Amino acid sequence: MTNPLKTVRTYLATRRQIRKREADLNRELADYNTPSARMDMEAILARHSTHEAREIEAILRRHAVNGMLRNYS
Repeated sequence: MTNPLKTVRTYLATRRQIRKREADLNRELADYNTPSARMDMEAILARHSTHEAREIEAILRRHAVNGMLRNYS
């Protein structure tokens, strides 16, 4: 039987790694903020399956929506 404390620690360490990876990817994708840069990224994503590109496309959509909200407020 595994130690419950060890299980919780492992879970929390894994969540920290996932959040760091997501934050790093989010920062990297923030540089694709011009129409031409977005088109370049979309061309790159088109070479991959929908499953592979899903996370990046979601981040790019969030960035686009946030940019629109900033421009209209």
